[in-house]
Amino acid sequence: MSTSADTPHLPPHRAPAAAVAGLIADCLAAAGLARADAETVAALMAEADLTGADGHGVFRLPQYVRRLRAGGFNRAPSITVTRTAPATALVDGDNAMGHLVVRRAAETAIDIARETGVAWVGVRRSNHAGSAGLYAEMPAHHGMVGIYSAVASANHMAVWGGKDLLLGTNPLAIAVPTGVGPMVLDMATTVVSYGTVKKYALQGLPLPDGWLVDRDTGEPITDPAKSANGLLLPIGGYKGAGLSLMLGLLAGVLNGAAFGRDCVDFNADDVTVTDTGQFVAAIDIDRFVGRDRFVAEVDRHLADLRASARLPGVDAIRLPGDRRRDCRAERSAAGIPVPAALVAALDHVAAELGVTPLFGR
Repeated sequence: MSTSADTPHLPPHRAPAAAVAGLIADCLAAAGLARADAETVAALMAEADLTGADGHGVFRLPQYVRRLRAGGFNRAPSITVTRTAPATALVDGDNAMGHLVVRRAAETAIDIARETGVAWVGVRRSNHAGSAGLYAEMPAHHGMVGIYSAVASANHMAVWGGKDLLLGTNPLAIAVPTGVGPMVLDMATTVVSYGTVKKYALQGLPLPDGWLVDRDTGEPITDPAKSANGLLLPIGGYKGAGLSLMLGLLAGVLNGAAFGRDCVDFNADDVTVTDTGQFVAAIDIDRFVGRDRFVAEVDRHLADLRASARLPGVDAIRLPGDRRRDCRAERSAAGIPVPAALVAALDHVAAELGVTPLFGR
């Protein structure tokens, strides 16, 4: 298998989602995670790939395996939930893989909201949990509004006007049910996630202008090899930096988790406990206008938006979640694209752990 960087005339390989999930589960289990936990994480990572969040799917496997083997994740955690009030709870992740912790938080939020109408579940002592949209979407499948945010697992942004790395890409995801399934807004508070930068670096592709600037000169960085000295730019200028700050306080400080200078860069450190903070909120729509009416009204308004007059050069109105839904349908049928450089990295991990490689399944 070629290890050269992918170029536009070399399309990525395609792998069925089941094969991707199988590889992830086998590798995580071989690295010491309980089989059931490995399969839970694998399903969420494969779903990230299916929905187009390529920086949070199988791409992360080598890093997760490395951290598991180094002891950075707790392989046998005791995740606990403390109900702190009728509509609130706090989840202690015991340094488990973040997917396991936040999934428990989402399940807890759904259960509480079913009982009280609304729930806010904070998380501490967690880890990187992948695609934000996965967790906002969980309440939406139960007729609820889902909201998720997190303190990013490394700081790649500065306060507006600064150059110290004190803020993260701190994502925000919101999901609501519609007639064709959840509509999910999933966004970083930076122009692009750092996982996407890492994906470009793996493939040796230049970074687009407007993603990163040099911390010392303020000049754009397009060479991914120089990204370590860069600042990711916030969405909307100072507004994005402010949103990252506020979400970090809600997901981090409010839960007694890390924020700002206390955050550990899990890209560079496989051992230190990250104490990542997250939160999941759920709102039971039946406590307001009712689920059926809400979905009907959302669908009506979405139809109005799609049919609205378009600016010159715009071929169609696209709404949050459209690409996610289309991507899932296309990749479920055609397979998940895996660039050659990533195939080589995954083959190396599989060989080290003695498991069947992705394209041997």
